[in-house]
Amino acid sequence: MKPSTHSFRPAEKPLQPEVVHEAMEVFRHTPCPQDINQIAALLKDTGFFHSYEIDVATELVKEWLSKGPDSGYHFIFSDSKGCLAGYCCYGATPCTLSSYDIYWIAVHPDFQKKGLGRKIFCETELLIQKAQGTRIYIDTSQSEKYLPTRKFYKSVGFKQVALLEDFFAPGDGKIIYCKILA
Repeated sequence: MKPSTHSFRPAEKPLQPEVVHEAMEVFRHTPCPQDINQIAALLKDTGFFHSYEIDVATELVKEWLSKGPDSGYHFIFSDSKGCLAGYCCYGATPCTLSSYDIYWIAVHPDFQKKGLGRKIFCETELLIQKAQGTRIYIDTSQSEKYLPTRKFYKSVGFKQVALLEDFFAPGDGKIIYCKILA
């Protein structure tokens, strides 16, 4: 395995876990101010996100920090030695009875292909089920670059339900996936 060239940044102070997952993975759900920079760095380091997408992701944390749970956004963070290894942001889909959207799910390159993304997704799914959610929606680009993302979504049980052609750019459609919860 070749050495990483990323810029993995430690948190300003150690983060306190709030929930311990059954598989002994430690997750926390409450954002803190340092998460703004940690998320920006993580998303940049993946190489999959444009700067304007990173701005939106950090804006959701700011919204939560301003309004708390009333923001409508929920988070799952996985920290390793004071650094953000991966996270998910999700929320109830407006104007629906029991649907949820996953807005962001990302894992730092140093932690990819080790099962962390799947653990974060499983924790997300569990929390959505506890909130009486019945469907989870997630979307991504149709471009070749996002093939690993699409494979991941399928591997955790999502099915493609729509393709919006040329959504992001000519030749780059938006694929929408859904997972129906039991």
